[in-house]
Amino acid sequence: MGKVRRTEAGYLYFDFRYKGIRCKEYTELKESPENIKLMNDALKRIESEIRLGTFSYGKYFPDSKNASKFNEETGPKIGVMFEEYANTWYKNNKISWKPSVQRDFQSVMKRHLIPYFKDKPVLDITKWMVKEFRTALGDLPGKKDQKISNKRINNIILVLRLIMNEAAEQYDFTTPFTNFKPLPLKKTDIMPFSPDEVFQLLKHVPEEFNDYYVVRFFTGMRTAEIDGLKWKYVDFAGKRIQVRETWQSGQWVSPKTQSSVRDIDMSKAVEEALKRQKEKTGNGDLVFTTKRGKPLDHNNISKRVWYPTLKKAELSDRTPYQTRHTAATMWLASGENPEWVARQLGHANTEMLFKVYSRFIPNLTRRDGSAFEKFLDGKMAEQEKAASAENLTEDENDEEKQA
Repeated sequence: MGKVRRTEAGYLYFDFRYKGIRCKEYTELKESPENIKLMNDALKRIESEIRLGTFSYGKYFPDSKNASKFNEETGPKIGVMFEEYANTWYKNNKISWKPSVQRDFQSVMKRHLIPYFKDKPVLDITKWMVKEFRTALGDLPGKKDQKISNKRINNIILVLRLIMNEAAEQYDFTTPFTNFKPLPLKKTDIMPFSPDEVFQLLKHVPEEFNDYYVVRFFTGMRTAEIDGLKWKYVDFAGKRIQVRETWQSGQWVSPKTQSSVRDIDMSKAVEEALKRQKEKTGNGDLVFTTKRGKPLDHNNISKRVWYPTLKKAELSDRTPYQTRHTAATMWLASGENPEWVARQLGHANTEMLFKVYSRFIPNLTRRDGSAFEKFLDGKMAEQEKAASAENLTEDENDEEKQA
């Protein structure tokens, strides 16, 4: 690292190394706090450009004999290009990311970042250029013939932010993302099912997926968690489901967060559903599988089962993730303690519950799952009673026809 030093006469000079050679460049500045700060700032820029490959000796010291020694022109060099740096950044960091993150980041780089910034030196990318890029993203088409959403734009900009922040740290320059704020997002309202809607859907879902959705609705498991559930993590004796692995993007990965590694208490409805499923897939590793014993493809299941069932049951369209919201709201509506609910969902604390589900919390009297068990038993009894009445009516009609 270079230094700002003083001569015996009190004049300041630069002392640094360039291309393995020690360089001393003298100035006419006398030693003072202001001049020392000025010199240190200049030295910081010099060393930053040396690391980035853009340093030109002749630019800073045009009258120095060292400029000709290094055979440099006075104009600045281009330095490392964005494409080169971005690809190196991805290669060096991907080992710490989950497969889904690797896929998303690589897609953002190839489709958006590299085509736009490809021929630009990293050092030359400014906040204004980033804003222009963001504006250009806003003109791209999104889903369902609409423009790309602010959320998607923010996700793209996030990758650029990570790249540029690491480059700024590595080459010691100011990142263009200083005080750069993301676009505002429209608050997404949750659409949980009511208990009656849950049973309405279960009544119409294909029989081979009934137990799958029972478990989804009454455990709050994420899609990757339930699709990756193995029998070794189903503890019937302890009445719990252990979330230890997930199936995501065709690979086995760890749960989403550290708090997502958890044990879920098994209600009676879930226990009975899993016991029925045990008779079907108990000889394999996975709880829920395709007919060939392979892990489920959530996109295929959504298109082939979920949305057709919603339509058949005459329920409003909503994503499969709403099964998780439904579990949370039913637990809270039945009076379960929010701390217990947070543990079931894999939240680190209750902050998310109070932020998202506050209107569904009537009291804080229960804490062990018993209230939900009672709540669910009542709903199950109602369904059985309704089914019995329906069968009785059909039997009476048959007798009248025979008479």
